[in-house]
Amino acid sequence: MPPADGKQPPEAPSSATRWLTPDEEAAWRALGSVIVTLPWALECQLQRDAGLSFLEYYVLARLSEEPDHTLRMSILAELTHASLSRLSHLAKRLEGRGLVRREPDPTDGRFTHAILTEAGYAKLVASAPAHVATVRALVMDAFSPDELQQLHNVSRRLLSRIAATGLP
Repeated sequence: MPPADGKQPPEAPSSATRWLTPDEEAAWRALGSVIVTLPWALECQLQRDAGLSFLEYYVLARLSEEPDHTLRMSILAELTHASLSRLSHLAKRLEGRGLVRREPDPTDGRFTHAILTEAGYAKLVASAPAHVATVRALVMDAFSPDELQQLHNVSRRLLSRIAATGLP
């Protein structure tokens, strides 16, 4: 008989479910803690020292890596794993602060370019030393050179598996 609220009880887990072993669960929980804690620590440092969010810093950094400090907004959204809507709001804020400007793509007016301004580049250059020091203190200095290579390999493997799912 169904419950009085009309909702069906959840189905029992399938016996085909590959539950995590205790070691796998411990590793997953540790990774989950890093996934949540590290971005927050980086965000706090950037806000405190530079008045930038992590995504704002990342956008400035990505633009600085381009020869003309310019990218289509749609490409920048892909590179930063931000929705185009979120990136548009962020670009508007950065534009208001004089760090980025937006212009129509001269080859195809349907697209918009994000362009790092001189002030944006100066902000990035001024922000980078404290940010790099934090990255070094929280991540890089925790590993030997061999462990760092393993971290790189594991990270690339995970990113490849995520990309293969087709999920954003």
